[in-house]
Amino acid sequence: MNWFTQSFANTRQKGEFYELEAEHYLVEQGLTPVERNFWCKLGEIDLIMRDQQTWVFVEVKYRKGQQYGGANAAFTKQKQQRLHRAISVYIQQHQLQNSPLRVDFMAINGQNPYQFNWFKNVL
Repeated sequence: MNWFTQSFANTRQKGEFYELEAEHYLVEQGLTPVERNFWCKLGEIDLIMRDQQTWVFVEVKYRKGQQYGGANAAFTKQKQQRLHRAISVYIQQHQLQNSPLRVDFMAINGQNPYQFNWFKNVL
């Protein structure tokens, strides 16, 4: 498939594609996937992974261009708050209150090849 002509039926499909790309990248870095697209009324978690014993909650953003700061600038304060609330729900539902955890941000910029920027411990 020619990735330059990749088209998506909707933004949800596009988001899922780049979340999967991020997951593949993180697996190559040694993380283990647990769950994708956890949703609750308070927000959504794109990827939930494990880094050995640490639970890792990952927000993924993609931008084709660098205008407006690219994907790096897309992790707004509002998005951080919604993510934090969703993580709190997940922790309660899965009884992870005493487990080590961290929140990471994966910014994907450009087109084939993609530039992956992985920021650890962002919250």
